[in-house]
Amino acid sequence: MSGIREGVRDSLGRVGYDLLAQALADCGRDGYTGGLRVSGSPGGGFRLRNGLVIGAESPGAPGPEALLLRSGRVSGEQWADAVRESGGARWPAEALIAGGLAGAAELRVVTVMALHDAAFAIVAGQVDGVERDDRAGPPDGVTVSVGEGSLRLLQDANRKLAAVAALPHPVHPDRERPRPGRPAERLTSLQTELLTHADGRRTARDLAFLSGRGVYTVTVEVARMLGEGLLECGEAPPPIPVRVPEATPVRHREPPPPPPPPEPIHTPVTLPRRVPGASGMSAGLPPEKPGGSWRGFFRLRNGTAR
Repeated sequence: MSGIREGVRDSLGRVGYDLLAQALADCGRDGYTGGLRVSGSPGGGFRLRNGLVIGAESPGAPGPEALLLRSGRVSGEQWADAVRESGGARWPAEALIAGGLAGAAELRVVTVMALHDAAFAIVAGQVDGVERDDRAGPPDGVTVSVGEGSLRLLQDANRKLAAVAALPHPVHPDRERPRPGRPAERLTSLQTELLTHADGRRTARDLAFLSGRGVYTVTVEVARMLGEGLLECGEAPPPIPVRVPEATPVRHREPPPPPPPPEPIHTPVTLPRRVPGASGMSAGLPPEKPGGSWRGFFRLRNGTAR
């Protein structure tokens, strides 16, 4: 990925990230249906159907229910009623739609956002191990209707992590603990909310859970507010470790060397005279005519032919 600062170290470790990338690639190739558990910090897991990722969860990112509840889109009482009406389902999508609490399109957007946000949190953290879990993914789990390709999902997570690392004041989702900085007159609603919760003890991940926003969105906004002086940290944040999948090197064939310049052709000014009989074929030559020399010429002038 372009735009990544030179010298940024990979905290995932080549082995850890390659384990995750290879495991997801194998699941896609095998058309696997089940779960993929990722141990680490924060860790998490993926759910797949026929090789496509249909769900992702991580302690490092708010799930779709937290995005609905903490943002105020749905109250706690309304959520509890929807869960009861759906028979205790973890994700009472049909009850929410039937009660007019959320639209079908809105719920699809929330679940897709949560999936990508969880993948970002997993990739931004430390990956220690990956293993399949055939028992994962209960029927009432939060999943998307159209699965995501594993390669595309990882590329999106790395692109986001690289975008954060390229900011003037990059922060990690679970590292810096900002506090309010200088006062400002004009603030967005998100900035106002983050300033309300930032107390020098909470990370971007904590602020994401409190505000009901995606951890990537909050991490980017915290980094921008640090650059504007709206937030401040006690120490300058160290570089963000980023792991970028290495592209397969393309082998370019060396161009063939240019042909040598042609040797100059020397054209004689006059053609050489052929000596009769030089080729050894004197038998076919006509006899020399009389008077073919200066002596014969003078004989003809004197009137005698001796």
